[in-house]
Amino acid sequence: MTENPQISAVLEYIEARERELGEQAVQLRSRIGELTARLGELDAESENLRITRKTLHAIPAPAPAEETPRPEVPDHPAYQQILTALTDAGRPMRARDLCQALDLPILPKNTEGIRPKLKRLVTRGILTEPEPGLFTQPRT
Repeated sequence: MTENPQISAVLEYIEARERELGEQAVQLRSRIGELTARLGELDAESENLRITRKTLHAIPAPAPAEETPRPEVPDHPAYQQILTALTDAGRPMRARDLCQALDLPILPKNTEGIRPKLKRLVTRGILTEPEPGLFTQPRT
């Protein structure tokens, strides 16, 4: 090797720079490996989503559900008044509450006259009786 101090200094600089560049290259190759793996994961997930979308588009639309026929309300106007009062109240009611809502005097003959109508509406599926004597419209 040469004993020239200027050339020795340049050679040392070149060796140091080669080591630096080698270390940076190792780090970049490692990072490239990580990024390549992550890219593969993203590509796989994207492909899964594409297949899922294609599968969902291939599923035929379900046939519309048939509506169950609504139970028939008896013709007497008292039944319509009872249903209107229950709808307006928006809560379960007893026969006594319905007498008040219908502006009937709270007398046994009135409450006992409404009670069988309520029971008939329950039997037809128009009302429900969640507990004895308490009547409400079924939730839709």
